[in-house]
Amino acid sequence: MKEIKAYIQPFMLQKVTDALHKIHVRGMSVNEIKGFGKEKDEAYPHHSKDYVTEFTPKVKLEIACHDEEVAQIIKCIKEHAHTGRKGDGKIFVTTLEHVVSIRTGETDTAAL
Repeated sequence: MKEIKAYIQPFMLQKVTDALHKIHVRGMSVNEIKGFGKEKDEAYPHHSKDYVTEFTPKVKLEIACHDEEVAQIIKCIKEHAHTGRKGDGKIFVTTLEHVVSIRTGETDTAAL
């Protein structure tokens, strides 16, 4: 079992979500966040009249999935979140040790 965290441009969320539905991703969490990386985001103005903005708005997707689904999900996110400009985002994959469904009590792969 894996967890995929993807940080993408907010305006790409609907495109990525639609694509993930097409490959039958069963669920994901979405959070609006702010952050910065080693490169400044070209799509976001970092300077305004009164202040310098240090953080760029992003959307964080969190998807728990079976190991064999990881490559397809990553490919889907990469293809549909890509603009070719700085600030397109990052994808991180980590291993999940244990999963429990609160409603059914199922565990691990059955809980996904």
